[in-house]
Amino acid sequence: MENEMTTHAGTRDRVPVLTKLCYGLGTSLDMWGLWLYPAVAFAVFNIYLGVPPWLVGLALTLIRIYDAIADPICGWLSDNLRSRHGRRRPFILIAGILSGLGLPFLFAVSPSWVNVNFLGVSVVFWYMIASQLLYIPIISAFTVPYNSLGAELTPDYEERTSIMSYRSAMQKVSELGNFYALRFTNLAWFLLPGTDKKNTLFGIQVYTSILGTVMALFAIIIFFRVKERYYDKVVVKTTTHISLKESFYETLKCQPFRLMMVMGGAFTLGTSMVGSLGYYATVFYVCQGSTVIGDNWNFWMGLAFMTGGLIGVPSLAALAHRIGKRYAAVVAASIGICGYGGSWFLYTPRIPWLQTISSGLMGMAAAALWMLHSSIGADIIDYDELNTGRRREGSFTACASYILKLGNSLGYYISGLILTWSGFSWAVAAQAPRTIFWIRTMLATIPVIGLSVAIFFVLRVSITKQKSVEIRRQLEERRGTV
Repeated sequence: MENEMTTHAGTRDRVPVLTKLCYGLGTSLDMWGLWLYPAVAFAVFNIYLGVPPWLVGLALTLIRIYDAIADPICGWLSDNLRSRHGRRRPFILIAGILSGLGLPFLFAVSPSWVNVNFLGVSVVFWYMIASQLLYIPIISAFTVPYNSLGAELTPDYEERTSIMSYRSAMQKVSELGNFYALRFTNLAWFLLPGTDKKNTLFGIQVYTSILGTVMALFAIIIFFRVKERYYDKVVVKTTTHISLKESFYETLKCQPFRLMMVMGGAFTLGTSMVGSLGYYATVFYVCQGSTVIGDNWNFWMGLAFMTGGLIGVPSLAALAHRIGKRYAAVVAASIGICGYGGSWFLYTPRIPWLQTISSGLMGMAAAALWMLHSSIGADIIDYDELNTGRRREGSFTACASYILKLGNSLGYYISGLILTWSGFSWAVAAQAPRTIFWIRTMLATIPVIGLSVAIFFVLRVSITKQKSVEIRRQLEERRGTV
């Protein structure tokens, strides 16, 4: 096990492996609490229940606009909390348990509601909105303090990448749970007697009940095993509270942060389509309309996505050590361009397993980019402290989280519009050639555009390793080491 050391600027300041592993458990709550829902929403609400795809996409987008309120408030509350357990850990414990218990209620609808309309649309749509309005503040109260805590575990430029590589690797394992969700509904318990169809809704309700229990358990472990390093030596010495204005407006005034948000938003907006259009391409093109076969392949693609991430994280972390975080991010984005652009050739009914290669490249790019995005973000928080004299991890995390989630949801909304525009019909297995063409075309082009924009903006971030080390030296001369 690595030994924890507090040293002067420029010397590697390591965090124990056990701490990194326990911290990494929180990625399960982040993945299942935030991203499981959009990952399965189209399959549950559109393909199984018959809610129009544009309505499903609209619901996913509207609830993220609501995050514009929830995330900054959670970040502001977290930055200002003073307690004997710190400012992040109380949120992690309470909100983590509640988010696990509340996860199954997101799917607590009845098929009989589909044909009941309110204000001209199905009440299932309104349930999607209402349930998320209740759930989002709870999961935000976990994710914002949790992600903020990651920036506080070490002041070291290189060790931050190591921490985020552990987190990203464990996130890939958690993400497999999202890919397995629909395959879980293929189990014999959920197959409708005398048919080749399944009760997708009931399967998801059981599955989320299991995941919710694990989420609550992991929140308890993080609370007891991960400490707040900056709290006693920096935070408690600050008696003035951070205002809501500082929590959002002042944070966005930080120029390197704005560049990273555009980079992350472009990547998320472009690649979020793999969660919807990619699934439709697998089921209705590669698998010729069979949801059972498609869901099985979706799991194997998730496994490939996870494997790619597990390979990409240590590889790109090592590369970042040699050439810097920004250039490593360019390499990761380039890998993603190959994966998404190559989907046109690799998603084929003639050789179905080729799509796993595309998924593996996507996973490698995504895991590495988010690892580097978070590591650079921690350096930016130091840059902000040098200029403002405050530690505002919660404010930065909240703004970043909202912008990235909004980009993700806009991607799902655009996917819903594309499906509707292309003539997709949930009632038939064999889709029109025009529908398949546009699903494949958009999947192969829009993410490539997003990743290209991400490359342009990440290269404009001015915080290099040398500058980060100098910032740390100045901070420690001002307020001591942590």
